[in-house]
Amino acid sequence: MTTAIKICGITSVADAELAVACGVEAIGLNFWPRSARHVDVGTARAIVAAVGARTLVVGVFVDASLDAVRAAIADTSIGCVQLHGDEPPELLAALLPHAYKALRVRGANIADEARRFGGNYLLLDAYSRAAPGGTGATFDWALASGLARERKVTLAGGLHAGNVADAIRQVRPYCVDVASGVEGSDPRVKDAAKVRAFVDAVRSVA
Repeated sequence: MTTAIKICGITSVADAELAVACGVEAIGLNFWPRSARHVDVGTARAIVAAVGARTLVVGVFVDASLDAVRAAIADTSIGCVQLHGDEPPELLAALLPHAYKALRVRGANIADEARRFGGNYLLLDAYSRAAPGGTGATFDWALASGLARERKVTLAGGLHAGNVADAIRQVRPYCVDVASGVEGSDPRVKDAAKVRAFVDAVRSVA
């Protein structure tokens, strides 16, 4: 099965259109106010209106309340929710089936942590004290391999065109997620050449 691709941290209609033109299955919009890639409701609404019929638009939240997440869904028509903070299993359960938990991998206990959360989908990212995600840090992919046989795992954390093929061969994830790996000096702008190279690298894996 072909590995799906999600380009996260999209902040403009132009970059959303770039991602769709490159054939990705999903894009991510970051609603966490402290993120360098944060989008407001108006921008999110414009992006969904432009590309939502052609790709899955995922809203990324960090420790937001259930009411706040539901309000964002209603205001923007995002298609799915990614919970990337310290949210409890009960919050995820209230948003299923169009939601999944992102977990930051610290060690071999990640499988036990993952099993606390429902749903078919799961995102695994590198742990960093600097930020919940988008840091460009990687983790030991061997810790994700077992979970990828149990759940539809999205692999994130430090992926780029130079390492994503190896990551896919080792983990065999359902999806790969990239933000900093397809950016230049400005985290709010995607680099078109890097996006194309990333997509080509993913599609090169049999």
